[in-house]
Amino acid sequence: MNRYDLIAFDMDGTLLDSNHQITQDSLDAIDAAVTAGKTVILSTGRSLSELKDYRQMLTHVRYFICESGALLVDTNTDQIIHSEQIEPSAVRKIIDTVSPEKAMIYIASNGQNLTTRSYVMRMADFCIEQYQDIFLQTGTLLDDVVASYNKEHFPVEKLNLFSATPELREYFVQALSHLPLEMARAEETSLELSPKNVSKGSGLLKLCRYLSIPVEHTIAVGDSDNDMEILKTAGLSVAMGNARPHIKELSDVIVADNDHGGCAEAIYKYLLNE
Repeated sequence: MNRYDLIAFDMDGTLLDSNHQITQDSLDAIDAAVTAGKTVILSTGRSLSELKDYRQMLTHVRYFICESGALLVDTNTDQIIHSEQIEPSAVRKIIDTVSPEKAMIYIASNGQNLTTRSYVMRMADFCIEQYQDIFLQTGTLLDDVVASYNKEHFPVEKLNLFSATPELREYFVQALSHLPLEMARAEETSLELSPKNVSKGSGLLKLCRYLSIPVEHTIAVGDSDNDMEILKTAGLSVAMGNARPHIKELSDVIVADNDHGGCAEAIYKYLLNE
């Protein structure tokens, strides 16, 4: 009998190919897994609003771990199962540190992504121009996200800093290292900030308790730094063929890359053991 009951897929660089699409072989494999009684979930750094274009394709994927573990959602009922927030004092210190520097601030709040409109129009300055369409389509674009936060003090589940250079990102890492935060480097110059002790791994543990699935009966599939904790937490860790070298090193197995059926391979070879 196969020991694995649940598989968790990262999105960017994993379930999404280089064109930010979910390939048909991945969709077919997900359908096969669900038909076999397995649970397929997403585990992503994206906010819930950034996933709306994919939800129609992923009707069999009920549970989402969003915002690197800060938000757990049942998409059948649109119920937030669990959420975590960065302490307001830490948000204030992040803003104070970043505002004078060349960085774009992105805030995830109640499953929505908030940022400053003018920054979205020049995302190439922050080495993330490939995500401009996503921000335009799914983001809440404000005149000034910092001014809006100062006025409304909305909850912050996750805060991303998109820096102009890798060196600036490293400056932020050092400057913010004393705060109660989890940090993960992403893309070329991005820094993901989450509440202390919150990660995709902690999200998986909470969801497993909610679903009464032993965590050792789970598989996690990823490619980047913000997947490290869930890969360490799951019963089986699977690195994509396009994963960073150190992600491959810490994983139990490696599958094909995100353009050549890696996710389908993970399902058929390890979840369904065909």
